[in-house]
Amino acid sequence: MSVLNLYMNNFHGEVPAEMFRKSCSLQSFRIDSNQVEGPIPQSLVNCLDLEILDLGNNNFIDTFPSWLGKLKNLQVLVLRSNRLYGHIVNPEVVASSFSNLRIIDLSQNDFHGSLPTKIFENLYAMINGSEKKGEYMGYQYSGNNYMYYGLLLTIKGLERQFMRILTILMVIDFSNNRFNGQIPDILGQLHSLVVLNLSHNSLTGPIPSSFGNLSMLESLDLSSNKLQGRIPQVFKNLGFLAVLNLSQNNLTGPIPSGKQFDTFTNDSYSGNLGLCGFPLSKSCGNNDQKQPPTKTDADDDALNWKFSILMGYGCGLVFGLSTGYIVFTTGKPWWVIKIIERGQQKYFGRKIRRVGGRK
Repeated sequence: MSVLNLYMNNFHGEVPAEMFRKSCSLQSFRIDSNQVEGPIPQSLVNCLDLEILDLGNNNFIDTFPSWLGKLKNLQVLVLRSNRLYGHIVNPEVVASSFSNLRIIDLSQNDFHGSLPTKIFENLYAMINGSEKKGEYMGYQYSGNNYMYYGLLLTIKGLERQFMRILTILMVIDFSNNRFNGQIPDILGQLHSLVVLNLSHNSLTGPIPSSFGNLSMLESLDLSSNKLQGRIPQVFKNLGFLAVLNLSQNNLTGPIPSGKQFDTFTNDSYSGNLGLCGFPLSKSCGNNDQKQPPTKTDADDDALNWKFSILMGYGCGLVFGLSTGYIVFTTGKPWWVIKIIERGQQKYFGRKIRRVGGRK
């Protein structure tokens, strides 16, 4: 038997511990979307040809099954929505563990601690990409007949049932756990990664600028963490990025502009009070913040002009008051009276001549 699909039924109880014997020839085992509980059977390690393992949407109670790293052909590992717990870092993870994984989904569990850098370093299929572009995962049987693998995945925020899986689809989904610490730079070396979801954890620190190397990335969700710092400007190089969610973090500074960033809405950045720039209503000032106005030469000239006017008025006022004071304290100063009389004589003389001329 190569394929065993038991998904979407009403199975409950535990999977028998010795269900998978050493003669196991399974290539695909799906028991997702049931009510199975208990530990993950370690006898699965006998299925050396296993490529697809989907135990998602059940009630398995166990730690991370690092022993699955011994399955050299394993390409899809889905453990989502169970009751798995603990750290993923484990001495059993060696250099060759999980080297062919294309899809790993650990979302909606209770894993905690740092993200598993050692596992990321081993994901050679995601580093090197698929040589079989345009092909689907499956196997050939009975002549030219093919059996294709199906899978239930959350892609770009939507849960979808895939009847076929393209070999170029590379997915990491560690969302809805309790991972903490910083995002390791090594993720930026997974050049063929298409979907990365680390949302709803307690991750801290900056977004690695190495993410600018993820040239095939179409969906990035880092929302609902405690990330700090700026959005790397190199994100503008991610030409295939169609879905971006950085909401509910502590990010600051300007949002990259241009290319695909002009298509993202406010929802991609909400909850980051320190962000500014399109599409948010908060604009970025010089050096990302408004600077106080500085004094210019023009301001100095205007100040000097106003000061000159005030000085003129002041001098006139002092002269007038001084003159008035002299007049009223000294009686009739003759030099003032003579100036006034001369003025009157000139004025009335001109008036008499004009009247005489008209006769």
